[in-house]
Amino acid sequence: MALAFASSLRVATGEGLLCNIKPFNSNLTATRKLPSHKKLSCSATLTIERTQAPEFELENKKHNLLNTIQDTQRGLVATPDQRSVIEEALVSVEGYNMGEPIDLEKLDGTWRLQYTSAPDVLILLEAAARLPFFQVGQIFQKFECRDKSDGGIIRNVVRWSVPTLLEEEEGATLVVSAKFNVVSVRNIYLQFEEISVQDINISEELQAIIAPAILPRSFLSLQILQFLRTFKAQIPVTNPNPGRQSVGGLYYLSYLDRNMLLGRAVGGGGIFVFTKAQPLYL
Repeated sequence: MALAFASSLRVATGEGLLCNIKPFNSNLTATRKLPSHKKLSCSATLTIERTQAPEFELENKKHNLLNTIQDTQRGLVATPDQRSVIEEALVSVEGYNMGEPIDLEKLDGTWRLQYTSAPDVLILLEAAARLPFFQVGQIFQKFECRDKSDGGIIRNVVRWSVPTLLEEEEGATLVVSAKFNVVSVRNIYLQFEEISVQDINISEELQAIIAPAILPRSFLSLQILQFLRTFKAQIPVTNPNPGRQSVGGLYYLSYLDRNMLLGRAVGGGGIFVFTKAQPLYL
């Protein structure tokens, strides 16, 4: 009787499921035949997962970069060891779209400075840290290049204040404007044109001195307040050498997406880490 089970017995169980029952073995092995449409669905899922994997890795690297700069006060108190770690984290992000052309549509908009090693910016932060009568608030880069193919306008914006005279951190705005041209795949050349001071917001203490709240405000005091609020000083940037272009510089945009911008001032001018910010209206 045992010989009757010497060959495998195949039992149909419905829905394409076949059970192989092997002789002298209590283990049951089941094999399910998937319908063709389910096979296609599994294949599509695997393709999506493979596509999403690099994006997930990139977001992790961006998050790691932001973590490394978190306690550096925008680069002011970064130690040499921290700068080395930040450089390594920055390079790991830069590799994701290195060599791709600059997308001016993505570049257009306002970007908030999160970190820099550029001496000309750090000197402002150092001054604010040392001088009790000077504060530096948020620093932005505003690109105006929508619908352009080869360049546009860039405005470096610094919010600053003088305590007791102006409102905290946003008492006034310094704007350095420049034209820029795309000169290679990821390099832009900046040609500075103008420096301006605008959007002066005087403190309540100063307003009280100019026009005391307990007295009727005279025409003259109101004129002074209006003048301060609308004051705008503009200084053109010119090259002292006749016949030469105005002051400029080369800027390498090493990484760009919808929410992060990384840049390097060519010639050892430092690195920059920006994140997308709400639009500025100047």
